[in-house]
Amino acid sequence: MPHLRPLENDEINDKEIVERFEHYNKTRGFVPNSIRTMSRRPNIVKTFMALNQAVLYEGTVDKEIKMLVSLASSLASGCRYCQSHMANLSSIYEASDEKIAAIWEFETSDLFSDAERAAITLAMKAGTLPNEASQEDFDKLAKYFDEGQIVEIVASVALFGYLNRWNDTMATQLEEYPKEVTKRAVDGFEEGKHV
Repeated sequence: MPHLRPLENDEINDKEIVERFEHYNKTRGFVPNSIRTMSRRPNIVKTFMALNQAVLYEGTVDKEIKMLVSLASSLASGCRYCQSHMANLSSIYEASDEKIAAIWEFETSDLFSDAERAAITLAMKAGTLPNEASQEDFDKLAKYFDEGQIVEIVASVALFGYLNRWNDTMATQLEEYPKEVTKRAVDGFEEGKHV
């Protein structure tokens, strides 16, 4: 049970927020409960949506890699809500169900490139405990990504540091669509349990 109920569109008095929700409906098929809850403070939700756009959808790092990095960071932190959302977005950005399900075996699975392994390694470490990220991790990243791209990867991890804490603290209720994608992609998924 969520600690705060997500707001419906007719409860939000800001046209710009409701219009942005239409974008979420078109791209994801639903509006995340997390931002519906944030909508009680329009400046917070608008700033968050702008940051989310800049981090995940702008720049030169392949979007599939950003989604997998965000998924890995959420797996490391244990946030089931964000894990499901990022399994869904990874699927939208063409990661196969097999690749999503193999994320825990990214170091040995043939489904992942060396560039993906470098990015996911950093995400797992930073998602668990940020100071676990080492110079060696950044040296590996530098083989595949320029400095601007490394900033994008770290920004993806950091964005989910915020979201993992938001959603776990608020006990945000998972929507049906990302729950279905996660069940399909990750055998044995149970809401509230670690994979």
